[in-house]
Amino acid sequence: MDALLNELQEHVERVRSSRDRMQTLLDAVVAIGSNLDLADLLRRIVQSAVELVDAEYGALGVLGEEGRIRQFITVGMDEETVARIGHYPEGHGILGLLIREPHSLRLEEIGAHPEAVGFPAGHPPMRTFLGAPVQVRDKVFGNLYLTDKRSGQQFDADDEAVLRSLAAAAGVAIDNARLYNESRHRERQLAAGADLTRALLSGEPPGQTLRSLADTVREMTSADLVALALPMGDGDELVVETASGRAADRLLGLALPATTLAAKVYATGETISSDALGDDPRSAGGSASVVPLGPAFFVPIGGQERVRGVLEVANGPGGPPFNDAVVHMVESFADQAALALEIAEHRRDAEQLTLLGDRDRIARDLHDLVIQRLFADGLTLQAVLGRGGGRPDSADRIQRVVDDLDDTIKVIRSTIFGLQHRDRPSHGTGLRSRLTALADETTTTLGFAPALRMTGLLDTDVPARHAEHLLAVLREALSNTARHAHATAVEITAEATDRLLRLTVADNGRGLSPEVTRRSGLANLRTRAEELGGSFNLTSCEPSGTLLEWTVPLPHGGAPG
Repeated sequence: MDALLNELQEHVERVRSSRDRMQTLLDAVVAIGSNLDLADLLRRIVQSAVELVDAEYGALGVLGEEGRIRQFITVGMDEETVARIGHYPEGHGILGLLIREPHSLRLEEIGAHPEAVGFPAGHPPMRTFLGAPVQVRDKVFGNLYLTDKRSGQQFDADDEAVLRSLAAAAGVAIDNARLYNESRHRERQLAAGADLTRALLSGEPPGQTLRSLADTVREMTSADLVALALPMGDGDELVVETASGRAADRLLGLALPATTLAAKVYATGETISSDALGDDPRSAGGSASVVPLGPAFFVPIGGQERVRGVLEVANGPGGPPFNDAVVHMVESFADQAALALEIAEHRRDAEQLTLLGDRDRIARDLHDLVIQRLFADGLTLQAVLGRGGGRPDSADRIQRVVDDLDDTIKVIRSTIFGLQHRDRPSHGTGLRSRLTALADETTTTLGFAPALRMTGLLDTDVPARHAEHLLAVLREALSNTARHAHATAVEITAEATDRLLRLTVADNGRGLSPEVTRRSGLANLRTRAEELGGSFNLTSCEPSGTLLEWTVPLPHGGAPG
């Protein structure tokens, strides 16, 4: 009778324990089912699994591309231990086995399994193991990993059954959370698209529209940094046209070589992701070489037939990775961004055509009206001078007026040439055209268009040697401004008088730094001026910025050869 009573009592305890565990499981299912924030939900799933089977450690490995673990959520380890371990697992050993064979797995000794590869330095010792896949619509979302029961016992079949049940409920909860997040993303995308459309229809400048685009993407994704890179010329190199977020000013004007991830996205038209951009060998020479970055992805703007640019979305080191819903949202929004770039490009072309038409009209008016009238006045004065008579001082005055009219006609003709050939550097080799081409070329590195003013007979009175020196000086000055000045405006003035050729470059940047002692580039500019018998000065502007003055004498007569 005592034996039967003991057996009955044990049976009651087992039933009561099973009832308590079932109630705990139901409470966990209700808890995770009521959470629609995916990040909080994933951590809650791991915490519930640890509590249900009384495990010491728990983790959820979220799978990404090619079955690799792209997110690893742990419970039971403090931040110091996680930092000491370093990068989370990539999916080797026992974890990789569960990825390749998505079935529940229970081990009495982890190290005894043939797939075991050991633990990294700083990792706490672990002996027993229990794992189960989390599936979302017949697709493995990730795996739950539990180690070491607190009681020191082995994981049993009941623990495995409970974990499988929790994993099934977690799959449904994750699916609901993802659907909810996707609906929120769609709402934000529609709102962002409406804002972008309003910006386009309001006639905002292209630069402001692009900045609004970057700000919108950053707000949509809650990213630390968003950058927009556009092609530079006809090659595969890109330049960061605009950026939004942390350290965005350090990326403006950054040239991205053809070996960077952004350039590869531009060439292939396919999205590329990185779990840690700063440690990714594929990112050499890119934005991560200037700003410390963590998880990131790159999205092409436009279809594969014509990619117009690349959007980079990134978080800082240690920041959360971007889920598939965010990536898909940005990919969809990139189509609208492509439309914005196309409209901005057409608007620039239309403005350019209007500007060229105005210049041609002004050039025609100057030639047909002003020059002809001045020429007629000069002929009249020469006729009066040829009749003789009168006072000698009057004759000298008339001759000076005739000479001044000839010089004025030369200046106007030079201006006409500049008006007709500006923005057409491929059709002209004059100094004016080359200055214009150089200023346009450096727009991408500066991040804005410099203001260029040209006066005097630059095409006719400046010798070829002087012109080459002047162009080299301007290129070096603009390069220094782009690298060091952090300016938002640059004014270039090239002037040719009867005796002097003068170049000034003024910016509103941070000015001369007393900490910089090595200025080999500036020494080259001074040497170029001294070779031509001129001078070079670099001074500070008020209230901020730098003024470069490069002046050299012109040979008498201004022979261009």
